[in-house]
Amino acid sequence: MALALLLLAVLGAMALLFPVEPLQSPPELSRLVLVDLRLPRLLLALGYGAVLGATGAALQALFANPLASPDLTGASSGAALGAVLASSLLGLASPLALGLAGAGGALTALLLLFALAGRRADSATLLLAGLAISLAAGAATSLALALAPSPFAFYEAFDWLMGSLVDRSLPQAAAALVPAGIAVLLLARRARDLDTQALGEDVAASLGLDPKRLRVEVVVLASVAVGACVAVCGAVGFIGLIAPVIARGWTRGHPGRAILPAALLGAVLLTAADLLTRLAPLGRSIPLGVVTAAAGTPLFLWLLLRMRWRLTP
Repeated sequence: MALALLLLAVLGAMALLFPVEPLQSPPELSRLVLVDLRLPRLLLALGYGAVLGATGAALQALFANPLASPDLTGASSGAALGAVLASSLLGLASPLALGLAGAGGALTALLLLFALAGRRADSATLLLAGLAISLAAGAATSLALALAPSPFAFYEAFDWLMGSLVDRSLPQAAAALVPAGIAVLLLARRARDLDTQALGEDVAASLGLDPKRLRVEVVVLASVAVGACVAVCGAVGFIGLIAPVIARGWTRGHPGRAILPAALLGAVLLTAADLLTRLAPLGRSIPLGVVTAAAGTPLFLWLLLRMRWRLTP
């Protein structure tokens, strides 16, 4: 944990101060670069990464499945679809319009999730309903891209799908991180209940816990947190899957307690990924989602092989 905090501080300083050429410019330009461009980007990298890590840990603890991720609720896909529809079909290009469209898409996906799950809202039904919504939203997003009326609209929507922290403002960062932060804090307060849930629903019910209410609360809070960030920054994968898997090794078998360590690790991973998008010697920045997928895939395979080796007699 201490090493992760130190690494987070170093990465934050690098993201804010490097490259250093603009600091040699007039004070007005330096302030523009540091406060108006880099500070919102750093805050979003830290906050979005923390949200992905925390929500991934909560969902993995809730469903007792190390492969559960924030994408499974459908909120992330719904937010991406809303933004893409606004950009590619309606021609909206302002960050505010795209953010509102993304938030509307996330809310619609969440309402549809519970409509499909019905009154039971058990774990298996929620997982299947979320998967169905994600697949349907992905198909609709591809159709919206195919029907984009202009190349500009297509690339605007495509850039949103790949995830980006570029050209975001402090008000946009606040619009994403304030509701997401509140949702994550409420999730962290349910850590003990998630540990109890891991003992089995019958045991949890005998100890006074309402498993159905817990499922609904965790799914709603995770969807709100991720949907708010996706509405501003676009979709970013793998962080919500990898960070909780690693963080569980720090909690000695208590899945609920992995929420805050996973949030810290998610902030480290996404800040590092955003730095790579800027420092890659390609003459232009790489989409953030490409970096997280390229780095997350081999890490995920390594974790999978390590789990397999442990289970092999």
